[in-house]
Amino acid sequence: MTSTQELLKQAADLASSNPKRAEELYKQILDSTASTSNGSAVNADKEQSLRDQESALIKLAELYRDQKDASGLAQVITLSRSFMSSTAKAKTAKLIHTLLNYFNSIPNSRQTQIDVLTDNIEWSKHEKRIFPKHSLEIRLVSLQLEALQYKLALTRIDALLTELKRLDDKMILTEVHLLESRVYRGIGNLSKSKAALTSARTAANSIYCPPHLQAALDLQSGVLHAEDKDYTTAYSYFYETFENMSSQDDPAALNALKYMLLCKVMLNMPEDVTSLLSIKLAVKYAQLREIESMRTIALAHQNRNLSDFEKALRDYKHELSSDPTIRSHLAALYDTLLQQNLLRIVEPYSVVEIDYVAKQVGQGRQDVEAKLSQMILDKVFHGVLDQGRGCLIVFDELEADNTYGAAIGTLEQVSKVVDSLYAKTVKIA
Repeated sequence: MTSTQELLKQAADLASSNPKRAEELYKQILDSTASTSNGSAVNADKEQSLRDQESALIKLAELYRDQKDASGLAQVITLSRSFMSSTAKAKTAKLIHTLLNYFNSIPNSRQTQIDVLTDNIEWSKHEKRIFPKHSLEIRLVSLQLEALQYKLALTRIDALLTELKRLDDKMILTEVHLLESRVYRGIGNLSKSKAALTSARTAANSIYCPPHLQAALDLQSGVLHAEDKDYTTAYSYFYETFENMSSQDDPAALNALKYMLLCKVMLNMPEDVTSLLSIKLAVKYAQLREIESMRTIALAHQNRNLSDFEKALRDYKHELSSDPTIRSHLAALYDTLLQQNLLRIVEPYSVVEIDYVAKQVGQGRQDVEAKLSQMILDKVFHGVLDQGRGCLIVFDELEADNTYGAAIGTLEQVSKVVDSLYAKTVKIA
């Protein structure tokens, strides 16, 4: 009879040339080892059987990962339950974490991951495996956040926080509060987002906070400061995050660098972008398309060129629109740039046709008319839109006339003198 080790070696050799046969062999190994580990085998045989079962699970999962088969990988995670029921909880958590990470290489697998996680959370609850359950729930909330399922994520977070406060697990509590902050920021509730981040930092201060978690806290702090238009403080947080993540070769360091460049642009310092990309830590990212997109935006802003700005938004649509933080701030920057261009065009005139202004900025007449109307209401300049003639009438800024104010002040003083004289006459009488 062929030994399990020989079958494992045979399956590994066939993985690239005949994946279907390799899959059959791995399943055969899992069936045979499952019966051995559940039977009345001696301890040594049982331990060897569990090792073989673990190897077969991981190799089969890798096979499905390489084939981009999300449903097959989901089946492996379900098959692993018999192994997890027979082994230590620490090894269980490590195995499930490894298997779930394989989904990262499979495109469009988010919904499959959500279904797998929901199913395994129920299994963990039934088996009373509390810590794996919390780990799976945190991962599920992260996926729900990516899928913009904010209501479901908040419901899960509320239940998690109730359990964690009772267990007093500060590490997981920090992670959950951080996720809560990100979810509230996603739905636009910045006050609750800040409160959740404060709770996360409070929990983190009472334990040793791993570098990757500290970097995530700093990144979220920077995002919230940027939302408050405090780009200087936001930049300092993003720089801390970038240094921390770069030292660990974390791919998320790229996002921190993009946010740093965004802050420089929003601070009207686009000329600093080139010098920032020449520092030692940033050099390896400088030629990436994501960074090139921010460099193009900075150049367009520096030249105050609206058409270049729009071209950059079109050319780098995926890089600039996929991130909600960059998308929202660039929308505000575009609005500011449009306003600056409109001001530059209308300032030399006392009367100017709206069609001419629209042609100069390369925008539709209706959009330009709406923006000019908003600028007049915001008192950016003084003027009126004459829609009958289709033109903008620009006024000089009126100098404040203090005559009426001075007259009212004089009358107030005279009133005080009369009151004083009346009081004195009352005393004499």
